[in-house]
Amino acid sequence: MARGRVRRRLVFFLPGFDPNPPRRYRELFRREAPRQAAIAGYALEMLPGAGPDRWQARFAEDGAATLTEFRLLDWSDLVRPEMATGWRVLAGRSLRILRAYLGSGTAGRLWRLRRGPVLACLWPIAVLMLRALLLALFAAAACRILGLWTGLALSALAIWAEARLFARADRRLYVSYLLADIHYWCRDGGAMDPQLSARLDGFAAEIAAAEGEADEMLLIGHSSGAGLAVSLAARLPRAARPALLTLGQSVPMVALLPGAEELRRDLAEVAAGGTPWVDVTAPGDPCCFALCDPAATEGAGPGPLILSAAYSRSLSAATLKAMRLRFFRRHHQYLCAFDDPSGFDYFRTACGPQTLAETFAGRGNSPGRRGAEAGG
Repeated sequence: MARGRVRRRLVFFLPGFDPNPPRRYRELFRREAPRQAAIAGYALEMLPGAGPDRWQARFAEDGAATLTEFRLLDWSDLVRPEMATGWRVLAGRSLRILRAYLGSGTAGRLWRLRRGPVLACLWPIAVLMLRALLLALFAAAACRILGLWTGLALSALAIWAEARLFARADRRLYVSYLLADIHYWCRDGGAMDPQLSARLDGFAAEIAAAEGEADEMLLIGHSSGAGLAVSLAARLPRAARPALLTLGQSVPMVALLPGAEELRRDLAEVAAGGTPWVDVTAPGDPCCFALCDPAATEGAGPGPLILSAAYSRSLSAATLKAMRLRFFRRHHQYLCAFDDPSGFDYFRTACGPQTLAETFAGRGNSPGRRGAEAGG
């Protein structure tokens, strides 16, 4: 579109590996949008959409308004069957994750890029190993002190009780979720699940059908949805691709695996296609590959504009303290209000009067950007 005020925008939002229904993101927007508007000094009103996966927002500033419609591209139904928590399932997934990343040498390349997300991957496996070790030590002590059969009976009771306690604690530890998430992407060596690929084809058809409905079309991918957003954009003709905003991306976790040829091709295609693309991460988010160019680290050449959300500057001391050990809250901060939105304002970017390219015109990559030299 020609440079000027955006009066109508379509946003296609692609979440990451999340079993929750679209309502989660609609309610997050409902809660956070007024907070950001009050801080930044503009008006932002949320309006109902045509269904549970759609909503609208009216942004007003300087006497003019922009109407944005959000359409969530839902694939939570593919995630929910992956949420098994049994010992056998979790142990099997742990072994396959270790084989996929250690056996291929991918773990070393990821470690050189960013240690935080690698440690986040090791965390659930370490918890499982610790659980098994403690139960084994308990069983050995019980059998030695009480005798074989009495000790085994007590150990069985301890295993049952520990499983129930772990199920409750896991709501905060996210061990089962992290194993399911990592396993989903690496179980076929990085190749995309056929069901998910078919779902992306459907999303591409939906975006293509909406061409011409708005002044700007914007595709937003969060977390592992960032990599999916790239693959989705690559399914569209270059001239029909929406502008691309990726948030908290973990693209190298998949793209560096040997079987991820399709994703690497998609990264190269989108990077070379002239699509406006901005990638926002934060070193304070341990679940992303902060400041790592998702295209360049896979050898696909320079990709998006790399920006840091810089939590240490954009969030107050009180906010940082409140989410100090809430790692998933940090990972979703990109979709929330910032105490200082001067560096990045999700709501102005997604709902405001400028296109993505205009919003970030003149900005350079944030200091600390990492490219192919780190991932090679």
